[in-house]
Amino acid sequence: MKVLVTAGPTREALDPVRFISNRSSGKMGYAVAAAAREAGHSVRLISGPVALEAPRGVKLVRVTTAAEMLAAVEEHVGACDLLVMAAAVADWRPKHPARRKLKKTDGPPRIEWEAAPDILRMIAPRKKAPQVFCGFAAETGRLASEARRKLRAKQLDAIAANDVSKNGLGFESDRNALTVVFADGRVRRIAPMTKAAVARRLLAMLTKIFDEKKVKK
Repeated sequence: MKVLVTAGPTREALDPVRFISNRSSGKMGYAVAAAAREAGHSVRLISGPVALEAPRGVKLVRVTTAAEMLAAVEEHVGACDLLVMAAAVADWRPKHPARRKLKKTDGPPRIEWEAAPDILRMIAPRKKAPQVFCGFAAETGRLASEARRKLRAKQLDAIAANDVSKNGLGFESDRNALTVVFADGRVRRIAPMTKAAVARRLLAMLTKIFDEKKVKK
């Protein structure tokens, strides 16, 4: 398979020295990329700014903003068999970033916000059989119901939800646990374990979907 993975956070500028971002370390996405490469697949990794080295044999594309990540996904998604959107992409961004550093003496800035690109929703119409698209959802509760809602809205084959409110799992951790919801209604849970182990189990599930779709095609 040709596998396309996104990982890490995005950054949206407030001014030339400040930005809004999130706590994503990129470890989960990088683990998925590594697992896919170890399984013998061709892998391209689109990464936001993280302090990680690309897994051996993986083609790396570095981006910073949600718009840059969207452009990179649009460029490469047509050639992939499996897309795993593990990146934590910004939901909102300043509509008009300041051109100069915001000064404390100017008082609290008034920032007008706009929605950042919803990458999966925007590329969903491009999916062609037997491609498989899998999203990620970082939640703080109601994992399965939130995952189902996002899966339907973004026309995904599967979505992996994780509870980022639990200590020692998810953001900035080496361990994770996932609730994986599939388009056919099935729900599978991956118990807490290292992100490398989680990635291998998730990849096996997604590979099975691709193989089934390929036979039907």
